[in-house]
Amino acid sequence: MANPVTLLWLRRDLRLCDHPALCAAVARGAVVPVYIYDAQVDGLGAASKWRLGRGIECHAHALEAAGSRLILRRGPAALVLQELAAEVGATAVYWSRAYDPASQSRDSHVKSDLRNAGIAAKSFGGHLLFEPWTINTQQGGYYKVYSPFWRAVKDLPVETPLDKPDHIHAPSSWPQSDALGDWDMGASMQRGAAVMAQHARIGEAAAQARLHTFIAQKVSAYKERRDFAADDATSMLSEPLTYGEISPHQCWHAARQAAQSGAAGAEHFLKELVWREFAYHLMHHTPHILEKNWRAGWERFGWRSAEEAPEEVQRWTQGRTGVEFVDAAMRQMYVTGKMHNRARMIAASYLTKHLLVDWRVGQAWFEDCLSDWDIASNAMGWQWVAGSGPDAAPYFRVFNPDTQAAKFDRDGRYRDTWIAEGRAQALKTALSYFDAVPKSWGLSPDDRYPDPLLSLAEGRARALEIYENRDF
Repeated sequence: MANPVTLLWLRRDLRLCDHPALCAAVARGAVVPVYIYDAQVDGLGAASKWRLGRGIECHAHALEAAGSRLILRRGPAALVLQELAAEVGATAVYWSRAYDPASQSRDSHVKSDLRNAGIAAKSFGGHLLFEPWTINTQQGGYYKVYSPFWRAVKDLPVETPLDKPDHIHAPSSWPQSDALGDWDMGASMQRGAAVMAQHARIGEAAAQARLHTFIAQKVSAYKERRDFAADDATSMLSEPLTYGEISPHQCWHAARQAAQSGAAGAEHFLKELVWREFAYHLMHHTPHILEKNWRAGWERFGWRSAEEAPEEVQRWTQGRTGVEFVDAAMRQMYVTGKMHNRARMIAASYLTKHLLVDWRVGQAWFEDCLSDWDIASNAMGWQWVAGSGPDAAPYFRVFNPDTQAAKFDRDGRYRDTWIAEGRAQALKTALSYFDAVPKSWGLSPDDRYPDPLLSLAEGRARALEIYENRDF
């Protein structure tokens, strides 16, 4: 064929720059980009599904500006791809790799079915700096601790980001496409979608702007200021990295150049990119981390289920524990879809250690509420805080939210930003929480701020006693 057609199956790679699968498809001939609403998309949490829908919409506009278009189809991926390939005469399907077990199983079957149908199928990197199976210890195993993992990869070569294709060749005719609105990807958000939309920055151009601003204005003070919850000191790139609106390679090389120019905080940002890699490394080698305790024996630990601690879980999810730093964190997530990293650790520690609730309860709530939800990072983060994950000394690390607030929110700006009750002049951000939550919760900014569920000292002492006396 003079101009063979390739289907570009998009997933979490909603960008034009540094897109290996796209570049390979363009080099081959005409390209038909397609996004498939399959069972895995349908199973996403409310906030991430809403955010994905907004990202798909933005990327569709970017493709149109580049002379292409995005075809939307719904159904099992293997069936949709074979049907679409027949419609447009495609002889190949390319996509960017995913690394979670469910996606790998699906992709393996898709690849087999396509090849059996005489259609070439090929996957490409792009979502990670390093393929998880390529980083090994000197003994040939996988890394179980972050620090040696960092030392192993920090000086490895990272592929130079690819340029955006000059032109994306169109097929001779375009197939029919679903209407994105018919997918109704924000349905589960209900009235919260309008609130969260006010805090969203969608698409590749916004991601590139964030990276540029971070490197130019923030990275030097990143290590020093990143833990101060009210400061605008972080990159805010977790969300675009989640949806592939920017590549980790682009972030790495920008930060590496900043480090070589003397930016003090750049190396610490590189370490955070590698922390994300480490989460995928563990998920690849120990996939049970997504749903079972990573450390052996921890299934016997006495965490409580949501049914065993209904009031505690409800008040934690609603941001009404009576501990202001914890509640501010939970409300920030409900309003914006994101939560400051220091606040995430504090909120997670409070649930799993002060309240002794199973980390999987928190993991599931974050999965539903985070617009930057990442399957590997969410699982590893929860287990790291809970003590069942890859932390060298887990059980005695019990974050005291009040002490943390005194250190990282001294003037109370973070708490004032997200908590309205008891404030003479509640801020708009704090009031917006009551516009976002379900009406069935019956919450009002005029309510009295709740008393704490338990004293922090009591909760810490109880947690340490149980952790120290565990029978494994």
